[in-house]
Formats: sequence, structure tokens, C-alpha cells
Amino acid sequence: MDFKPFKIGKHIIEKPIIQGGMGVGISWDKLAGSVSKEGGLGVISSVGTGYYDNKHFTHKLVQGRPYSEQNFYSPEGLHEIFKNARKICGDKPLASNVLYAINDYGRVVQDSCAAGADIIITGAGLPTNMPEFTEGYPDVALVPIVSSARALRLICRKWKRYNKLPDAIIVEGPLSGGHQGFTYEQCFEDEYQLENIIPPVIEEAKKWGDIPVIAAGGIWDKQDIERFIEMGCAGVQMATRFIGTYECDAHEEFKEVLINSKKDDIKLFKSPVGLPARGVKTNLQKMIEEKTAPRVACISNCVAPCRSGEEARAVGYCIADRLSDAYYGKKDTGLFFTGSNGYRLDKLISVKELMDKLLNGEAN
Repeated sequence: MDFKPFKIGKHIIEKPIIQGGMGVGISWDKLAGSVSKEGGLGVISSVGTGYYDNKHFTHKLVQGRPYSEQNFYSPEGLHEIFKNARKICGDKPLASNVLYAINDYGRVVQDSCAAGADIIITGAGLPTNMPEFTEGYPDVALVPIVSSARALRLICRKWKRYNKLPDAIIVEGPLSGGHQGFTYEQCFEDEYQLENIIPPVIEEAKKWGDIPVIAAGGIWDKQDIERFIEMGCAGVQMATRFIGTYECDAHEEFKEVLINSKKDDIKLFKSPVGLPARGVKTNLQKMIEEKTAPRVACISNCVAPCRSGEEARAVGYCIADRLSDAYYGKKDTGLFFTGSNGYRLDKLISVKELMDKLLNGEAN
């Protein structure tokens, strides 16, 4: 199959591969810049930018962590990440991933536009008011992540009041890393698997115009990419596989956790966000079960559904603190998110080599 470029708004994506946004600090300047340089769409995670450059862009620390959402989602940190990514990819399209469930969502979308994002991608909720925050940036394309045709229909109806429709849609199935758009039970039911939820979304997208549909969740190789493009998708989003690259911004210990993991190590966990989340079972989960995990202090106030640490205390851990510990490579207390195929990572390669494998086959 010859892979074709496609457009997201005014932006041409040369190769039909979007690198999924991964935070804290997994997809920042080096990874996202390298993916865009190679013709895919690099995606910078806006989560935890207060930790960038050894917390240089954080104005207040408490117990060594960025205090409040203003510092955890540091605008200066985000600007610096985009500036450094641009040094790698030049003027090629570059995206920002902004989770809808975060505190200060609108402000972080505006920060992303000001930092130079060409495309904003939003999941972790239904971003029914997303266009409200991009006024003044008409060239910035908006891409919501959905898990059903119903969700897409609701977004399109709500966005009509802004005279706007999504520039593309990402459909994420329940094999992705991190938070899922499904209940724990639905993650294992056939009707919610990616290949079954994509066709209705494609049909719904056609009703609203020529909206590209992008498949995400558990996609691993060229064969997977071809399968979803043959179903009618314009491209795919892949995150976990990019962790296995030299350029990935994750700590080397983070990469080692995935490389050394087995299939049975990858589980769905309870999360303070209120949705199941997939990651590698490590010492942290043992500590949570034994009630010896680090105390929840809610220093960063990162996500609205956590209710200032109330949900974190209920499940036994703070997601901001544990993801940032993973960013620093702290195996005992870090939370290591991965998609269902994370155990298949066996070595590190360059982004250039990975893109070649994905587009031309593993033998190359």
C-alpha cells in the first residue's frame, strides 16, 4: 500500500502517522520535534510542563513539586518546549495535546496556540467548548478524541454555535495507554474494540463533511496501519511504540520498565480521574495495595475530576506526583503508562528507523 499525505485543517501531514501525546514529559521537544521532522505529526504533551528543564519554569515549589495548576501547566515551560521542538522540525506541523479533564483547560489551549501549536488535540472528556479558546488563531486546527459516533455527533452539534467543525477526529479504542474512554468492563467487550467503533464514527463524520478519521489504541506495525486505512481512516495515532526510541523524552529507566515488562505485567488500574488507566504493574501498585504508597498531598491540583485530591486519596495515589516520579525514572514510586502492546518493545531505535519500519515493513 502506498501511504498518502492528508490534511488536518490547513496543515499537510506527509505520512499518516500521528505520535500520541504522552505526559508527564514522555513526548516533549525531542520526540515530537523528531516525529514531525520525519514527516509524521509530532505531538507535545502539555501535561506537567512545570517539570521541564529541571523545573526551571516553575515559580513556586512545594515539597519539590510545582504548586497549583498554574505552575504544573507552566506556560513558560510549554513555550520553551515548542521553541526547542521547532529547532528540530522547523516549520513542519506540530501539535499540542491538552486533556479536557485538567484544571485550566481553556488557559492551556490558549497557551498552546501562543506557543506555536498548529494543531490542538483533546481527549479525556468531551471538549464541547474547545473552539471558544482558539479565537484569534484561525489557522490552528482542532482535533477531539472520541470513542463513539454519539460523542462525535454531540461535539459537532455543540460546535455549530462557534461556526466550527472538527478538523479531524481521533477514534481511540480500549487498548491504548493511560486513561480509557470506557468502563473497566467495556475495555474487554467486543463491541467497544477499535475495529468495531471506527465504522460508525466514519459514517457519522461523513454527515458533517470531509472530516478525516484517525485510528488510535493498540496499533503497532505496518499491517495494523494498512488495516485501518483500508477501513477508511486517513491515518493512525501511535504512542507506546515511540517510547522505544532514543529521542523519546522519557527517562532511560522508564524505557527499561517497558522493555523488561511481560504481557501479564500490563494492567488496567483505578485512577483519580475516575476512568480505568493502563500501565505496567510495578512496586507502586504493591504499595497502594499495602497502603504504604506516598501520602496524597494534592500539591499540583492537576485534574478537575480528582476534586483537589479527594479521589486520589480514595484510590491511594496522586496521579501528578506518580507520573512525574516516572518522568524522573523512580521505579519504586513512578506510574508507568503504556498501551497493551508495551511488552513488545525490546530495544531502542531512532525515530527515523521506526518511521521507516512502520511505513515499509519490519524487515527494513
